[in-house]
Amino acid sequence: MSRVGKKPIPLPAGVKVTVDGMIKVEGPKGKLTVPLPEGLRLEQNGATLEVKRDSDSFAALHGLTRALTSNAVTGVSTGFVRELDIVGIGYRAEVKGDVIVFTLGYSHTIEFLLPKGVDCKVDKLTHLVLSSIDRQQLGQVAANIRALRPPEPYKLKGIRYTGEVLKKKVGKTGASGK
Repeated sequence: MSRVGKKPIPLPAGVKVTVDGMIKVEGPKGKLTVPLPEGLRLEQNGATLEVKRDSDSFAALHGLTRALTSNAVTGVSTGFVRELDIVGIGYRAEVKGDVIVFTLGYSHTIEFLLPKGVDCKVDKLTHLVLSSIDRQQLGQVAANIRALRPPEPYKLKGIRYTGEVLKKKVGKTGASGK
């Protein structure tokens, strides 16, 4: 039995949910849609939503649909935030419209186009704050930005998530084998 699927989804004030083949969630921050697979249905009990399934053969999609619906409800009511830090001498970023220009120690600057629905603020040239109502898209954009210069294991320079714990490797020692 799916423990995630059984958990009710609280509906904040100002969030409307409609079902017609797709789950459409509207709130103060925007609109999102979630696919509703066959064999699953959505029941609204006052200020909560519950995902129900017809039989155990739909168990695999039960928890997934509940999690996606919960993320959509949270996204349109409060939104999601992902923070990145740029570590390294001379490494920085700046926002120009919907393009982030990175200086990451390469011979050229890197221009990263933000997709529609994702906003970015840069604090102190080395701290990026990404925000969006779509959790999946936000996570993918953050991963793509981190992939521009992932933290290297010896000096830990590069782009990392705020709070990410990295293991530093020990470099070579000066003693030779003679």
